[in-house]
Amino acid sequence: MTGGGQVSWLNLRRATPARIGLRRTGTALVTADHLEFQLAHARAKDADYAQLDAERIVAELGEIGFEAIQLRSAATDRLTYLRRPDLGRRLDGRSRQLLEERPRTATEVAFVIADGLSATAVNAHAVALLKAVSERSGAAMRVGPVAVVEGGRVAIGDEIGGLLEADLVAVLIGERPGLSAADSLGIYITWQPAPGTPDAARNCLSNIRPQGLPIAEGAKALLRLFAGARHYRMTGVELSRRLSKDHRDFGSMLTSN
Repeated sequence: MTGGGQVSWLNLRRATPARIGLRRTGTALVTADHLEFQLAHARAKDADYAQLDAERIVAELGEIGFEAIQLRSAATDRLTYLRRPDLGRRLDGRSRQLLEERPRTATEVAFVIADGLSATAVNAHAVALLKAVSERSGAAMRVGPVAVVEGGRVAIGDEIGGLLEADLVAVLIGERPGLSAADSLGIYITWQPAPGTPDAARNCLSNIRPQGLPIAEGAKALLRLFAGARHYRMTGVELSRRLSKDHRDFGSMLTSN
């Protein structure tokens, strides 16, 4: 492109990390752009196979006042986890027994931290997100033990939340890495979790990372969802619809309910 077309591509490239208007030499990409693509691809693959630093996460959660318990899914290793999504949606026998044997206490919110498809994202952002949530909510919520799960997928929160008899479960999980973001953290929120809950009954916050939705804004959005879920006693598509029409201050409701 020449003239105004070049200016348009430059403006678009400043507005997005997507690979648009890449430079060419003949029929090929210029070397710098080709190498940058290969680096991004390597980072995405590394995130898929990264190891959840569960012991460090449990220790850091304890330092900021959260009780945490280390669990794992029925997927026995990373390759099995990637090949058998169903095994990542349920706990192994030992982990389930640990939760079944815990004394029952009134729990409004159960947090689950799971590696998902990017332990890189979880290792980097999960503790900081929960710290921001704690600082904003104070003592307004009765929070159960944080489950730190190796080999977990979103739906494993349904089993964990059900065993803890929680009103809400929030699963912090590494999202599928892409070529512009290998460290994107997602949060899935479910009201009255139980095995078999459909995805339409969840709400999701996505792309929580420094170059996406910042930690502080993610915590703020999560607490608004918590308050809305408690008010309407639901999550999912219907909650999204109601929140879009309801302009009340759910942030203040969080401390008044």
